[in-house]
Amino acid sequence: MIAFPNVSSVAFLIGDPTRAIMLAALMDGRALPAGELAYAAGITAQTASSHLSKLLAGGLLLCESEGRHRYYRLAGPNVAHALEHLAAIGQPVRHRPLGRQAQDLQMARCCYDHLAGQLGVAVTTALVERRYLKPAAQKLYSVTPAGARWFGTIGISVADAPTRRGIARQCLDWTERTHHLAGPLGVRLMAVLCESEWLRRSKTSRLVQVTPKGWAKMKEHFGLDEQSVSGGDTVRA
Repeated sequence: MIAFPNVSSVAFLIGDPTRAIMLAALMDGRALPAGELAYAAGITAQTASSHLSKLLAGGLLLCESEGRHRYYRLAGPNVAHALEHLAAIGQPVRHRPLGRQAQDLQMARCCYDHLAGQLGVAVTTALVERRYLKPAAQKLYSVTPAGARWFGTIGISVADAPTRRGIARQCLDWTERTHHLAGPLGVRLMAVLCESEWLRRSKTSRLVQVTPKGWAKMKEHFGLDEQSVSGGDTVRA
């Protein structure tokens, strides 16, 4: 019999709508003060403090002190992955059209520390179609010899990536209901695309923007453009 310790307590913590909003605000890997999390959830500072204490005690958050200020972050990528997977359960119910901000986040965003959304899925699909990545067991990707050569052209050495849990993992995208690239390779790819100015991460949200240079490179390497990725909507840097 498989034991699932503390499942009910963790589910209780995540299941509260206010705490879920606060956790979602931290999904990009940043550390935020209690005041910003309170504002995101639409609650008072006192109420936020109570919720944050519970999340800390439950092991979902970590707290860092910087001078007189305290900053909260997700306890690790495993928490972010769990939240993304929970959000992917069931079909989304939308009672009104998505706003501009929601559309932009659906188009391209960071999932903790790797690329997600329509763009993340499109890039991953292109890597598989070009046989640079190959889906493997246990929700992993294996990197083919051709893939190792391609990643090398953009400055990523696959041989240097850690392999204890696999260098490339399949992460279920909660808006697209299919997989994007995660794991050490996904993290490094996101970093390199930002360093090369293909992508630009927002300083205030999970939003990722594609630069004009980025779209040219996406077309060159993957055959992707704004229309093919977003279905007509565009996101410009």
